[in-house]
Amino acid sequence: MVWPVLSTSLYGFFFVLAGAALYFFPHPVLLVAIGLVPFVIWGVVRFSFYVVLGFVVCSFFRIHEVFPMLSPLKLPQLFALGALMVIFLRLAIIQNLPPYWCRQFTYLMAFFGLVTVALPFSANVGVAMNSWSGTYSKIILMTFVIAWMMRAESHFVNACRIYLLAGTCVAVVALMNKANGVGLVEGTRVTIGRDIGSLLGDPNDLALVLLYPMAFAIGAALEKGLSRFERLFGAVIFIVLVFALLATQSRGGLLGMVSVVGLFAYQRVKSKVLLFSGGGLALIVLFAVAGISERSSGGAAEEGIDESAMGRLYAWQAAWNMALDNPIAGVGISNFYFNYFFYSAHWDGLNHAVHSTWFGVLAETGFGGLILFICLIVSTFRVSWRLVNDPRRALLAPMIRVVVCAAPAGIAGFVISGTFLTQGFIWPIYLQVALVIALNKFTEQFFANCSDKPTHPYMQVANRK
Repeated sequence: MVWPVLSTSLYGFFFVLAGAALYFFPHPVLLVAIGLVPFVIWGVVRFSFYVVLGFVVCSFFRIHEVFPMLSPLKLPQLFALGALMVIFLRLAIIQNLPPYWCRQFTYLMAFFGLVTVALPFSANVGVAMNSWSGTYSKIILMTFVIAWMMRAESHFVNACRIYLLAGTCVAVVALMNKANGVGLVEGTRVTIGRDIGSLLGDPNDLALVLLYPMAFAIGAALEKGLSRFERLFGAVIFIVLVFALLATQSRGGLLGMVSVVGLFAYQRVKSKVLLFSGGGLALIVLFAVAGISERSSGGAAEEGIDESAMGRLYAWQAAWNMALDNPIAGVGISNFYFNYFFYSAHWDGLNHAVHSTWFGVLAETGFGGLILFICLIVSTFRVSWRLVNDPRRALLAPMIRVVVCAAPAGIAGFVISGTFLTQGFIWPIYLQVALVIALNKFTEQFFANCSDKPTHPYMQVANRK
């Protein structure tokens, strides 16, 4: 009874507002705009998951910065407003988005709570508050929303395809920039949108964005249940992503890529000695192909431990000193850079980034925050690995199996690349947490329905096998 009353009230309010607008601003264009409002609201609610997914794609893949002609459309802001409206309508009014809880949410909220409580005690409260309100709180909110909204098979399938498409767009633009010498850092390292201050203007951040869809591309290429075209398409996307990632010359990105590929190989290669020896050789070859030795920092021209490596060691030492000085809450989110001078044993006249997820979380949230963060990742990986090894996986649709196989590989890539890249408070790991939580919930319900319905088409396929 609540929804009909509220909907009637909303329609009445809408007509009153429309009448007032036409009275004070009598223009035919306004009449057309008012007539489209109900259809826009219906579309946003009807396709609410894709509104949220659009916000994620714009926020993580930075599509509006990859293609600057889209910037005037203000896509992130539009999708953000749509996502907020969807959340409010589906949770508070329509009430067709029942929330649920799991262990990963407990770790996530405990970590988020620690970050939030520590805000007033941050070394620079203004910086911490801006980071928390501007980015991090939205990431946490969307983690819950994505996990709760991904319920249907089409959601996982279309999310996988959209991630692949967005990743391909980023990779193609990166390769074009490399070929044309646009936005290169240190003369050889490719970036995107550096002249407009894009987040992809840093080669390491660009490598992170390219790394995320790579697991989906490999999964699609190896899934025998897909058509030849889909498998070939996945293989082509993977190759494009590899070349684009090589162009960033990011050592952390290369290690992450080897981890992603290695986890798929781990499930298929029986000889682990051959696997690890082959992986080590492949890593050496990749470093040579990527031209790491040609970098002005961290290249072969530098004797002993190169400048890039020493910079990381100094940053990690500074992070450790910050944690020792602030063991409970750290120096505050996004405060490492601004406190580098006070805790570093080596000062070269510039503050530096931490270049490590683990040391970054340690410095900015303390030892307790690092423990909770690790618990979140380990718990999520265990769930994803259990899904991969579940014998009932054969009952799932082919594209769902692609997502299942991609989930632990993506987390493995994050864990390894996170040792050298700063990604503790940005999108990648939180997207993967949301995906695994939603995937676990979906498979539980799917397997339960299959056991209750022996005539289910996937069950019949499994019996024939």
